[in-house]
Amino acid sequence: MRKSVRLKSFELVARDIVEVDVNLLSSLSIAVGWPHRPKDWDLLRRAGHGIVAVDGIGRVFGSAMWFPHGDDFATIGLVITTPRTQAQGTGRWLMEQVLERCGNRNLSLNSTHAADNLYVSLGFTKEATVYQRQGEVAPTIPAVPALDGELSALSSDKLEEITALDTRAFGTNREKLLALLSENAAICTLRRGGEIVGYSMCREFGRGHVIGPIVARNDHDAIHLTAVHLKGLTGRFARVDTREEDGIFAEFLQQSRLTVSETVTTMSKGRPFLNRGDNEPWVYGLAGHALG
Repeated sequence: MRKSVRLKSFELVARDIVEVDVNLLSSLSIAVGWPHRPKDWDLLRRAGHGIVAVDGIGRVFGSAMWFPHGDDFATIGLVITTPRTQAQGTGRWLMEQVLERCGNRNLSLNSTHAADNLYVSLGFTKEATVYQRQGEVAPTIPAVPALDGELSALSSDKLEEITALDTRAFGTNREKLLALLSENAAICTLRRGGEIVGYSMCREFGRGHVIGPIVARNDHDAIHLTAVHLKGLTGRFARVDTREEDGIFAEFLQQSRLTVSETVTTMSKGRPFLNRGDNEPWVYGLAGHALG
């Protein structure tokens, strides 16, 4: 595997992402229109691994991260190249480095339209569309359906109460990631008959707040688990990344003034990633594009 890539006028080498100033990483993401702040990058570095493409004087031209969950699965994200290097093979070189490090794991990622062809050429298969819904939350939250169950806050030291549910929805155990996210998140659970049937997290990210993960068995439950956070964010910027194109959950987000600003494509390599079952828990809101 090539440890460096030669561009037209200079050479880039791969450095471990923990060795690079988070302010430089934030500048890299902002240059391509992504909202990640230094503290967002810091959390992502704690959650996974990454490499950064730098030149001989330390300038950053690209990044790529992977987030392993056990020995057989990982998500890939934060694959960024500067406009100057996007057409010179830097993205492919970064992905080759990541794939080598991920070994035989099954993989999933969310691809921008510009990167679709690259990932398909590397063996990824398209599975679904993710709708990035965001905006300033409406002053009045839309009416919600009747609540079937009980909503309650969950403290971060009781995450074991939602781990099994999340594993069923996501497809693999990601308790370490949930623990990191919960450090600065409000967590809400939905209980029915004494059993937790859904949960949601809300935390600061980028321009405001992101609500996710949101795990629920149906649209009604997902609405309640989202509304409980939106009520405290009226007039403020919020974001929900969802694979729901239509239906009452998507309509609720639209009426809350979270409109579709961008779409990306969920892809997998190895076993299929998404497996939705009737009345089974489902990830209505992603933890983030990189995290799934």
